[in-house]
Amino acid sequence: MGLLQKGNISLHYEEFGAGYPVLLFAPGGMKSAIEFWDKAPFSPIRELANDFRIIAMDQRNAGSSRAPIGTNDGWPSYTGDHLALLDHLKIERCHLMGGCIGSSYCLSLIAQAPQRVSAAVLQNPVGLSSENRALFEKMFDDWATALDPSLGGTADSLQRFRANMFGGGFVFSVSQQAVQKAHLPLLILAGSDAYHPTETSREIAALAPDAELVLEWKPPAIVPETVKKVRAFLQANTPRV
Repeated sequence: MGLLQKGNISLHYEEFGAGYPVLLFAPGGMKSAIEFWDKAPFSPIRELANDFRIIAMDQRNAGSSRAPIGTNDGWPSYTGDHLALLDHLKIERCHLMGGCIGSSYCLSLIAQAPQRVSAAVLQNPVGLSSENRALFEKMFDDWATALDPSLGGTADSLQRFRANMFGGGFVFSVSQQAVQKAHLPLLILAGSDAYHPTETSREIAALAPDAELVLEWKPPAIVPETVKKVRAFLQANTPRV
């Protein structure tokens, strides 16, 4: 269990296992925290810690992590946190795995600092469809309503923050062009509901130069095979020293 203090930002993280590092970004929308992996079809903490050094974290203002709210907050704020954590842990390069909103965190980090990432697993990627923007706005508003007032979030700053996070399209954090430039291996475990449209997973796979798309992976009967596939993918793309 660890705590990174970055100015007035406190980031809670936990480490498990040993070996090549895998940085996890949990599902849960704006509440993305370590505990949400226990609600996923499988937990990479439990399934991968025998083979890798797993680093799991609570995103800012989720779980035990805290940060003040500003009008300029958005995806780059989170990516800055992720790079700060890697620097704090003296990790030059790692694998990524993100669930739900965590997939968009992965793509943002890859776009900003591709040299820090060797491969990524995107589980249930979120994305915009013709019918779901209101769902993301409500999810943000529900999270914002529960924020500690001492964090400084005003009605104006929160409205701008929400627009910065979910006012765009595609996967919200990056453009289609950014994914086309992502020249590293991606394993995409496709989404299949309103928050995680299958069309988004298909589009990521079609755009990325080196991507594998898995459409069926969630049913309990095939989850063990999914875990084997994820483990094999990460092992195959682990740099040899």
